[in-house]
Amino acid sequence: MHLKTPLKRGDIEHLTAGEFIYLSGTVVTGRDSAHQRALEEKRFPVNLEDGVLFHSGPIAKKTANGWDIVAIGPTTSSRMNSMAEEFMDRFGVKVVIGKGGMNPEIFRGRGIYLAMTGGCAALGARSVKKVKEVHWLDLGMAEAVWVLKVEKLGPLLVGIDYEGNSLYPS
Repeated sequence: MHLKTPLKRGDIEHLTAGEFIYLSGTVVTGRDSAHQRALEEKRFPVNLEDGVLFHSGPIAKKTANGWDIVAIGPTTSSRMNSMAEEFMDRFGVKVVIGKGGMNPEIFRGRGIYLAMTGGCAALGARSVKKVKEVHWLDLGMAEAVWVLKVEKLGPLLVGIDYEGNSLYPS
């Protein structure tokens, strides 16, 4: 299955844990520091409503025309468990991409969690067609917020579905 952003509830609520998908459109990265800053400041530098948040710290190279993503893969999502519910509610995120899973209760009636295999960041970089924006570089390259145009990012596994069903042991 191939999904395109932005994603409304109707686009994701029928997906079940265990399905594979590919994703195209806009994806925004955010890790620990970006979550903390956004919740403290009660703002995020881009609109995430019906959007996709990728728990990732890409490696990027500055070029004459902007930025190129050299490598992008998932980081361990469970580190964001304590902030995820408030983050999703405040900013309207519908999909989180990461590795290792999260608390399934976070996603029940809110969105879905997509698992990406770790260790294949070069493959992930092939899906990035453009760096649209970058914010909060003062946090460091990995912790900055990267707004990316992706094509067929994946395969991504629905690890937690809209009903809160999870492939991860509790």
